[in-house]
Amino acid sequence: MGTGPEVVSAGHALYNRTCTACHGIDGGEGERAPALVGDRRFFRLSENSIFDTIRGGIPGTAMPPFSLPDDDLWRIVVFIRAMRGSASETDVPGNAQQGMAVFTGKGGCMQCHTLNGRGGSIGPDLSNVGAQVTLKHLQESLTQERPIPADYRPVKVVTREGKTVEGIAKNEDAFSIQMLDYQNKLHLYDTNELRQIVPGKTSLMPHNYDKVLTAQEYQDLVAMLARQVHTTLHVHQDGEGEVGR
Repeated sequence: MGTGPEVVSAGHALYNRTCTACHGIDGGEGERAPALVGDRRFFRLSENSIFDTIRGGIPGTAMPPFSLPDDDLWRIVVFIRAMRGSASETDVPGNAQQGMAVFTGKGGCMQCHTLNGRGGSIGPDLSNVGAQVTLKHLQESLTQERPIPADYRPVKVVTREGKTVEGIAKNEDAFSIQMLDYQNKLHLYDTNELRQIVPGKTSLMPHNYDKVLTAQEYQDLVAMLARQVHTTLHVHQDGEGEVGR
């Protein structure tokens, strides 16, 4: 049967049709049962354990047995596994080389993000993102407004002399604030030097890549990011670098 995108899609449809009376849609938390995606209790369960639980239920609990054909049960297992595993563990269609071209070009991602030693530092380093997040999380980061990660909260400060500096807050307490401006310059201020500190309310991360890119460009970008696992940068004597593994 495999674990390809078509199997994940079929399992997704089966899950939402048969499991959401208790569990939440798309693997989220439901009214009568816990989330199957993101809940660490289920993260290390094997595929066979998930299959046996769906087929046989859990005696003494509200989890009933299901009499679906084995192939359909396995499709649901593949979907759950794809949603809870890292993006790099998922078979993501797309051309990673073309995705890199989108990342460095039309997508404008390198202005804020570092990838294998290159790029900006306003956003998180994505050199190992494929191993750090699920495919669902990766897709949502590109297409939905999400909570702002720690150390990447946008902020504007105004000094007592009237100078305005905008960037992201790296460290902040009652007495001082350290921030990185949009030119990647680090600033440290005592709060008594400042007239105003204005925290940003939304993330700097665009969340419309599925709209500003073509469908193929978006898929290629996702495929490239999903493959970013323990990459390194080899630097030549002339200062030019190349991506390697």
